[in-house]
Amino acid sequence: MNIVVYGVGGVGGFFGGKLAKAGYDVTFIARGKHLEAIKKNGLYVKSIEGDFSISNVNATEDLQEIKQADVIFLAVKSWQVEDIGIQLKPLLKKGAVVIPLQNGADNADKLLRSLTPNQVLAGLCRIISKIESPGVINHFAFHPQVIFGELDNEKTDRVLKIKSLFDQAEIDCIVPDNIQMAIWTKFLFITTISGIGALTRSEIGPMREDDYLRDMMLQTANEILQIANAKGININQETITRTFVAIDKQAYHSTASMQRDIMEGKPSELENFNGYIVKEGKNMGIPTPVNSFIYYCLLPMEIKARSVS
Repeated sequence: MNIVVYGVGGVGGFFGGKLAKAGYDVTFIARGKHLEAIKKNGLYVKSIEGDFSISNVNATEDLQEIKQADVIFLAVKSWQVEDIGIQLKPLLKKGAVVIPLQNGADNADKLLRSLTPNQVLAGLCRIISKIESPGVINHFAFHPQVIFGELDNEKTDRVLKIKSLFDQAEIDCIVPDNIQMAIWTKFLFITTISGIGALTRSEIGPMREDDYLRDMMLQTANEILQIANAKGININQETITRTFVAIDKQAYHSTASMQRDIMEGKPSELENFNGYIVKEGKNMGIPTPVNSFIYYCLLPMEIKARSVS
């Protein structure tokens, strides 16, 4: 299979690197100094599960080079997904499939605004990693895992074939019985910690140990649960309990990527996290006071970041 990894940050660099290391035909879509370094020196991945490097990497910024792709993994930010779907539409050959791996609850929906259902799978991943320097990825926490499936949860031949790619590349991969439930479980976790982390500028350790902030995170999670249930997503209070078990297991000094982006003055996934819950709450008539407080407090910084990016 011809594989394209669109975005070579912490997610695309790690999982795409593993696929390339396994010998698959992988084309990376990157840009700027990161692209230049990859084309000149290859891709180097530092990982808590073992460092590795890929030489002679096929990397480009020209989308016209992806016409022969069989599967495209999107490893960009949630707010970039819809525009990329529009760009990909005229380039996809028959049978090609796009799988979004970023955080967010509605990435597959964004792709479906320009692509057809048979061109889209739903997905997510679990990893804590980042670009350390041009051409270098640092996976510094959390066991990496990819989760994906058909929109209707059918275990199709193409899903099983793609899973075999990950298995042979020694990437932990799951095709769950309910991909939407898996997406919203991850979304609840990341949204619960990201907004408050950005607002407080705090690492996760002090936040979870402060009774007031912990309760604020709990209220954030409960509002997300209400929106999910209203959409027919079958997560429950046990999901929240497991989320806080996961929060308590995170390294004390951990921060979320959305939080780091906001703190660095970069455009972030605010609209796709807390902002998405606020928007859906308004549409459904469901109050979301805590998510609204977080969202509107961070919004001026988000607007400023986008105006200068």
